[in-house]
Amino acid sequence: MSGPGVRKAVEAVLLVVDEPVAARTLAGVLEVPARQVTATLSDLRAEYAADDRGFVLREVAGGWRLYTHPDAAALVERFVTHGRRGRLSQAALETLAIIAYKQPVTRGEVAEIRGVDADAAVRSLVARGLVAEIGRRAAPGQPLEYATTPAFLERLGLRGLDELPPLPRAGDPPPPEPPPGGYRQARRDLDRPGGGDVVVLPEAGDGPR
Repeated sequence: MSGPGVRKAVEAVLLVVDEPVAARTLAGVLEVPARQVTATLSDLRAEYAADDRGFVLREVAGGWRLYTHPDAAALVERFVTHGRRGRLSQAALETLAIIAYKQPVTRGEVAEIRGVDADAAVRSLVARGLVAEIGRRAAPGQPLEYATTPAFLERLGLRGLDELPPLPRAGDPPPPEPPPGGYRQARRDLDRPGGGDVVVLPEAGDGPR
């Protein structure tokens, strides 16, 4: 497949994926070297940014996916998420943070850290696709263990868990506060259903019927 053909094929696939797709997966489908696909993805990302398009190409959660431009986040959120799903509660946010840093972790361990029952918060996170059951621990009662999902990484724009901010150690000064609106933006990112800022353009010919 020629260079222009690879570019066209990569863009076409990116328009229909519902989760980040790895360069090696694209290479396997297109039957071209992975390095060629990676170079094409990097070129497309730079081109979209230089042209100030309404969408961007990001590498997150082990793959690549198209997203609406951050400058349009408020409008996209209003269109996609208005009235469709409630916000994460403070208990859910605290539980998510514990699972993210302590995973794999059981509900009992989360409850011990928070000092209150964690069942409802864990169920809420599982329902939103941010947390998943990954098995049972080889311990009395064989409690379920939980961990974050690729959707969690995607919503926060992280490539992996190693990009989470480090936890302070005993005696360390408190971490700096996020910029104004930082907490609110993080909550909005996690509240978006299905990675809510993804845009899939219609195929040619699709329109009012």
